[in-house]
Amino acid sequence: MKKGTMIFALLIVLIAGAAWYMLSGAGDFIRAQIEQQGSKYLGTTVSVSSVELTLTEGRMSINSLQVKNPQGYSNNDAFSVDAITLDLGDVLNEPYVVQTINITAPAFLYEVDESGQGNLLELKNTLMANLPKTDNETAKEGVNPLVIVENVTVSNVRLKFDFEKLATGDLNIETKTYEVTLPTFNAGPIGQPNGMPADKVGIAVVNAMLDNVIAAAKTEAKKRLTEEAKKKVKEELDKQKDKLLDKANDKFKGLFN
Repeated sequence: MKKGTMIFALLIVLIAGAAWYMLSGAGDFIRAQIEQQGSKYLGTTVSVSSVELTLTEGRMSINSLQVKNPQGYSNNDAFSVDAITLDLGDVLNEPYVVQTINITAPAFLYEVDESGQGNLLELKNTLMANLPKTDNETAKEGVNPLVIVENVTVSNVRLKFDFEKLATGDLNIETKTYEVTLPTFNAGPIGQPNGMPADKVGIAVVNAMLDNVIAAAKTEAKKRLTEEAKKKVKEELDKQKDKLLDKANDKFKGLFN
């Protein structure tokens, strides 16, 4: 390349796709890799609206990322986010550096089937089962340089619960669909100090998000079930108390008439 025309851009795929290329018009390539590799690793359809590279600012944006539910669940998205931004650091020397990955207001659906199995846990298990066994295995699929991510921030996670298919027995829970907002959490650094293959960085980011959301979902679900159980116990105690009072009144009414 002539002096002044060489452009370096980080092509890291969060779902475990491609990596770095010295290209300028690579948005469509990255988008295709996210969709192809993401669908492969997660075992469900992954789609991306567009990928934008702002080379002068050292930034990449992945727009409208959607991950469909695995088979056996509803046709809704298991996970979606309007935009993911990557602020690039050192892109001239390997390991390449991503200063921050910001994932803002992602929407997760925690759906439970009749047997009590969750869609997000199934996605995580599929991801782990499809992990490359060795670095050589990932190298065969294309360019896969070493990458360090200094920080990953996931903020304002919107988590929707759907327990409609789950039988709750005597608890008789009326509201089985509700939403909560989770606090911001960090999933980095990743790949320090020597770097990690770019596709494994993507896997690490997604896996960290799933771990955090699944743990929060279980905590919230347990909290909701506990509250409903306490309410049920109180209702039963109130019924028993009323019955005992009625019996007492019947027994002693002659004394007070």
